[in-house]
Amino acid sequence: MVAIANTEEIRVYDVVHPMDDVQEEKRSGEGLGLMPMSRSVRFSLLALRGYLVMMTLLVAYHMLELAGLFGHHIAR
Repeated sequence: MVAIANTEEIRVYDVVHPMDDVQEEKRSGEGLGLMPMSRSVRFSLLALRGYLVMMTLLVAYHMLELAGLFGHHIAR
């Protein structure tokens, strides 16, 4: 019978709450410049911007309509 020596090390991890930890230096975006984009990415971002602007306008219109600003006038 061969006796195997226990060679495993016991690791101890100290848990530190982020409020008690040392603050780390924040990264700065200065000097990075413009990000290169392909035509498809640029088009997708412009389409997304247009969609968000349109949805914002529709929500604003609906809120004004609910407020009674646009009355239903029936011509007789």
